[in-house]
Amino acid sequence: MAPVNITSIKTASSGLLQGDNPLNFAFPLLIVQTTLIIVVSRFLAFLLKPLRQPKVIAEIAGGILLGPSAFGRNKQYLHKIFPSWSTPILETVASIGLLFFLFLVGIELDLSSIRRRSGRSAVGIALAGISVPFICGIGVAFLLRKTIDGADKAGFTQFLVFMGVSLSITAFPVLARILAELKLLTTRVGETAMAAAALNDVAAWILLALAVALAGDGVGGHKKSPLVSIWVFLSGLAFVAFMMVVIRPAMNWVARRSSPEQDSVDEAYICLTLAGVMVAGFVTDLIGIHSIFGAFVFGLTIPKGGRFADRLTERMEDFVSGLLLPLYFASSGLKTDVAKIRGGEAWGLLALVISTACAGKILGTFVVALMFMIPVRESLTLGVLMNTKGLVELIVLNIGKEKKVLNDETFAVLVLMALFTTFITSPLVMAIYKPARGISLRPRRKLGDLSTSEAFKDELRVVACVHGPPNVPSLIGLIESIRSSRKSKLKLFLMHLVELTERSSSIIMVQRARKNGFPFFNRLGRGQLHDSIVGAFQAYSHLGRVSVRPTTAISAMSTMYEDICHVAEDKRAAMIILPFHKEWRFDGDDQETTEIVGHGWRGVNQKVLQNAPCSVAVLVDRGFGRSRSQTPRPTTILTQRICIIFFGGPDDREALELGGRMAEHPAVKVTVVKFIEKEGLESNGLHGLMLKPSPSKSTDNSYSFSTAKMDREKEKKLDEGAMAEFRSKWDGKAEYIEKVGANNIIEGVLAIGRSGDQDLLVVGKGRFPSAMVAEFADRQAEHAELGPVGDILASSDHGVVSSVLVIQRHDVAHAVEAPMAKIVLRDYERFVADESSSNVLEISKESV
Repeated sequence: MAPVNITSIKTASSGLLQGDNPLNFAFPLLIVQTTLIIVVSRFLAFLLKPLRQPKVIAEIAGGILLGPSAFGRNKQYLHKIFPSWSTPILETVASIGLLFFLFLVGIELDLSSIRRRSGRSAVGIALAGISVPFICGIGVAFLLRKTIDGADKAGFTQFLVFMGVSLSITAFPVLARILAELKLLTTRVGETAMAAAALNDVAAWILLALAVALAGDGVGGHKKSPLVSIWVFLSGLAFVAFMMVVIRPAMNWVARRSSPEQDSVDEAYICLTLAGVMVAGFVTDLIGIHSIFGAFVFGLTIPKGGRFADRLTERMEDFVSGLLLPLYFASSGLKTDVAKIRGGEAWGLLALVISTACAGKILGTFVVALMFMIPVRESLTLGVLMNTKGLVELIVLNIGKEKKVLNDETFAVLVLMALFTTFITSPLVMAIYKPARGISLRPRRKLGDLSTSEAFKDELRVVACVHGPPNVPSLIGLIESIRSSRKSKLKLFLMHLVELTERSSSIIMVQRARKNGFPFFNRLGRGQLHDSIVGAFQAYSHLGRVSVRPTTAISAMSTMYEDICHVAEDKRAAMIILPFHKEWRFDGDDQETTEIVGHGWRGVNQKVLQNAPCSVAVLVDRGFGRSRSQTPRPTTILTQRICIIFFGGPDDREALELGGRMAEHPAVKVTVVKFIEKEGLESNGLHGLMLKPSPSKSTDNSYSFSTAKMDREKEKKLDEGAMAEFRSKWDGKAEYIEKVGANNIIEGVLAIGRSGDQDLLVVGKGRFPSAMVAEFADRQAEHAELGPVGDILASSDHGVVSSVLVIQRHDVAHAVEAPMAKIVLRDYERFVADESSSNVLEISKESV
């Protein structure tokens, strides 16, 4: 194989069999470089995930690892995989990704939202976060020029500006990611930090444009006429004005043409917009400002939150953020040679730069935040958050190196500074501010507390969760049915659950959160709420006696349950309502089709059921709250028909408690169906029924029951007392039916669900089951988290047309659950004598 001739690089090779080494050709080498960078950066991201580090950290560290600082010390590897002739090709492809990523950031940065919400504190914090570090950066620049060899070759003014900018900026996209990971996005600190960072980002772009204009051709830039820099800066202002005055109205017109009223977004508009990104980048490069500035400004002209912006983001973000952008961050690492930092003096300079950057940003922000009467802990947290570096920092440093304003050693020092300051953000914030969400000492709550505890007297607080608009009608129908007709209002805390992903559109979620009650549970009517989900509840709250306070929970699926349980704890809720992870649809012929919203949501429900500080209800919606009904209504008044299926046990008593509240409503017809066990179980010739923990069973397809030891006689009296109280209290308002447990209880339950006579069936989960429910212990479960009766009714195979609400009463005694095996005994006394009987849960001793 002939050695590569860098003066005649070709794009593609003829193949190894014809004597060509693919690594000597541009395109095959680019494929190898890209694959290597993606694999290494994703592996590092996996390792850093427990530390909640943003992906940019792994990508820069991956570049440093692959570059001359580590693997690149092997010169043979470096010359084969990352030869000097391939650098412009790799950086060109990475710059295309950067161009479109900055366009996405421009789309996501809503200037009007910043103006509305920033307030004086955010403006003051942003100004302090820029000015103090900028001044500190100028001070460090003097020292670096005298200490580092070759640092004084660049123009004095350019070097000062680049140093000041590199120390003063805050990375808006990286900060949004960190706040979301730490669950601070919907807090007062998160709101202030995001507004200040957005203002800081805009100021950083202006300073960057100034720095590039001043840099000129780098080393010789100081000989250039100052008028040229002024003309470049003025041309940049003219470009921004043109984009805002001419292009922005044009993009508004395009967005209107792509509104939901139109059938589809015209592909021509998408293509022209993507071409516009390239043109805007070319124009700013022509002016003398970096091309990414044009892409960013063009992104600002796109209307926010509409279908057109969402479509653009969907088309671009995975390819740009997942493939091209890591190349840019890795190329920064590849150009970083830690070996250039030699000796104690050089490492001392690195420590000085890091400490100066941190001190300027944190102290400047901290002092100003205190002046705005922000508490000390929150002020310090804001300082740490504003110290986040990332995207813009690396762009500044790369441009500085490209323009020869920064030499290799200065570049390495500043990249490591950016890496360190971003790395420490999450751990410091968690140490300083992150609220502990451990086990609370507050009393747990259930519906029974409403009538027995003075603290919760006549006040029902409910946390209701929704995934999207399809959950709204059924949830409004349910809330309306449990709304008390008395003077006290039901307080509803509405949580829109949004999954946090690695996609850049996670930042768009910030905008959605702001429109949806950001940052706290905002009272409806305060501000204009545009979200369709909140809009529906806003209309309902004006009609009903319900106070609705909405928010958005943006979190990873694995930790979403923490947000839900924390809100229920903080708001002293008596019940959490969760949507089921499946949705049912009916066509004109009432044919049922099932759509799985996402298996991840099932995991969220399971964890909430395990960790909730109050009672939990899972709503399996088959059209509840809508007009679909198999049986014609006898009157013109829309009446909700609700059936409480009662077998006995704490969960069923909680369902009965909810049924009593529903019976108060004049437009709700409640029916209670109580299944009564046949005397003695003689029909089966059985003498006893026991449940024993079965470690071999899986919790996914086997029902779990409480392992607590309970007095069956006491439970039976509690069941009878609850039913007697219900009947005496709601006599005439609720119908009561008794059914003797037949040989096939499943058919008896399914008959109610199939009849279409009921809109909603309310059942207990049955964690401490009656003898009848315990019969199902060995049954194969489809949705084990719903308990035996709820699972049977929720299955799509049984023809049930009614919606189902499965209730789990909060009880510390029932917190430990395990799959059980059913044991039927003919000689109870013989089994009791067995040594293993201590682990057995007694179900029906009276039948022995």
